[in-house]
Amino acid sequence: RYTLAQALVSIPRAMYGMTVAHLGMGVFIVGVTFASAFEVERQLSMTPGESTTLSGYTFRFRGVREAEGPNYLAERGLVEVRHDGERVAILHPEKRVYRVQTNPMTDAAIDSTFTRDLYVALGEPTTDGGARGVRLYYKPFVQWLWLGPMMMAFGGVLAASDQRYRVSTQRETVRTEGLSAQPQPG
Repeated sequence: RYTLAQALVSIPRAMYGMTVAHLGMGVFIVGVTFASAFEVERQLSMTPGESTTLSGYTFRFRGVREAEGPNYLAERGLVEVRHDGERVAILHPEKRVYRVQTNPMTDAAIDSTFTRDLYVALGEPTTDGGARGVRLYYKPFVQWLWLGPMMMAFGGVLAASDQRYRVSTQRETVRTEGLSAQPQPG
């Protein structure tokens, strides 16, 4: 009579690999479905101190200040994010101008967890005093889009590492070499 531990040890590694790979496919499908079906985006103009709510998260725009990077000048925004009254992130989206080119580039700020990503992108100043265009995104399960394929790859490596595959390949090589060593009729 087998114990559970003995039964689990007796399962071939290829079976575990197949299971992990198929679970990875499921994780990827859930990620794609939820990320596309439940993502929310809002583009608006915000003045310093103003706040707005998106998918249960409150985004408070604190303002913009000048910043300098190694090869760029930037306008760096400050956005505080709260959920159920608790601060979950301070985000710093930037509008950068690199010294070698004069085109402004938007650098979105991202707060990422296992179940959701929050993005804030800083837009251009508006004609209202101190107001900026701001784009907010809530994207659920984006991390699952990466986790699923990693699980599939790991499952494939696990299945391919099963000892039975290497042994049968070695036997086939020996058998083939043995056949070629025999004299050919002719």
